[in-house]
Amino acid sequence: MGYPRAEMEEMVERWLAANRACEEQLDWRPMAEFYTPDATYGWNVGPKDEFMAVGRDEIRDLALGLEMSGLGGWVYPYQHVLIDDAKGEIVGFWKQTALATRADGTNYEVRGIGGSWFVYAGNFQWSWQRDWFDVGNATAVFMEMIRDEQLTPGMTKRLEQSMAGERLPGHYRPDMMPVGIWDR
Repeated sequence: MGYPRAEMEEMVERWLAANRACEEQLDWRPMAEFYTPDATYGWNVGPKDEFMAVGRDEIRDLALGLEMSGLGGWVYPYQHVLIDDAKGEIVGFWKQTALATRADGTNYEVRGIGGSWFVYAGNFQWSWQRDWFDVGNATAVFMEMIRDEQLTPGMTKRLEQSMAGERLPGHYRPDMMPVGIWDR
């Protein structure tokens, strides 16, 4: 389903402005208002782990809350955005960069390409979002930050939760997901 190009461009500008504000506030949960009540938002975390939030409440509490906890001090500058107004879809490519710096002054950054694929539902809301990022490079940079003692207390807690052996809310084996990664 198509939407006016100007409306979709305005959606992107609103989204990017909200993203920057949430980075400054160290809280991404306010961005939940950009999703329809029945939206889905997911990503792959490896061969045996998928994340999926179903509905605005889970998106706020799990994807933008629990999953982003500890990532205060990280920014996700969008490098390029593609808009398909005929299909009502947007793809954004972003970096994942910590404000923390190494001894040489360079920022810690997840190498590789990160991105988000959105389906627009009108009324300045998404109905579907899927992210991708380089899990191997994310792991490597977090291990480097641990070694360099550069993790925030929030990220240390978040990594401890992830390594405790239990699946965190929203994480599923691929055959147990409530909504498939490709399902709309």
